[in-house]
Amino acid sequence: MSRARGRATTAPPWPVAVPATLAVLFLALPLVGLLVRAPWGRLWEVLTSPTSLSALRLSLVTGAASTAIALVLGVPLAWWMARSAMRGRSFLRALVTVPLVLPPVVGGIALLLAFGRRGVVGQYLWDWFGVQLPFSTPGVVVAQVFVAMPFLIITVEGALRGLDGRLEEAASTLGAGRLQVFRQVTLPLVAPSLIAGTVLTFARALGEFGATITFAGNLEGVTQTLPLAVYTGLEGDPAEAVVLSLLLLAVSVLVLVALRDRWLRTGASA
Repeated sequence: MSRARGRATTAPPWPVAVPATLAVLFLALPLVGLLVRAPWGRLWEVLTSPTSLSALRLSLVTGAASTAIALVLGVPLAWWMARSAMRGRSFLRALVTVPLVLPPVVGGIALLLAFGRRGVVGQYLWDWFGVQLPFSTPGVVVAQVFVAMPFLIITVEGALRGLDGRLEEAASTLGAGRLQVFRQVTLPLVAPSLIAGTVLTFARALGEFGATITFAGNLEGVTQTLPLAVYTGLEGDPAEAVVLSLLLLAVSVLVLVALRDRWLRTGASA
């Protein structure tokens, strides 16, 4: 442990320090540019405009809804992937990971082909129930769940796979049922990872753009979330786009702060 700590405090040689410094500058300069060029004098005016308030309200509502759905669907799937010995588990894990690497616009097109009015499932939703998901607020939630839920599943599955199974076995030996073991032993042990996955899912849903604009459109008050409002502002009022970008940046910083303790614990245990 002490040797690892000593290596961590050693100054890197210049072949490492130079490209590392360039990497830091490359990542930091766009954020510095955003802060320097921000129209601070119009900050309150833009944030309190009807368009911004509508986009913020819609983002918070749909982000919370998609996170709740991801929890209801994703936690059982994560448990199944971590504990089941079924065949095809590797394929299932790859399927869950696909939205993470799939271009968001492609994800939006896939959602249209699945849930559009003439989609594989959407045609029945429309013909039988008169439900149209594309270009609607529920469509925004569907797009956000599709792209954000894998963050929750992967985070919780990793925690479940690393859990000491002897604790659950001991609880079972003492007479606890499977549901009781899951509720009173498993969930408390994976709670930090569950919280981290939930925060990441909400942040990803809040920042979703490509799948949303492709599947749900960009209708003010209906499907125009904050990222879409930024896109619209670039075409009409760049200052508004910069201010809304600052708001999303602030949300990202809050997410990093919320996850900081978990990262520190992970680093300390390593």
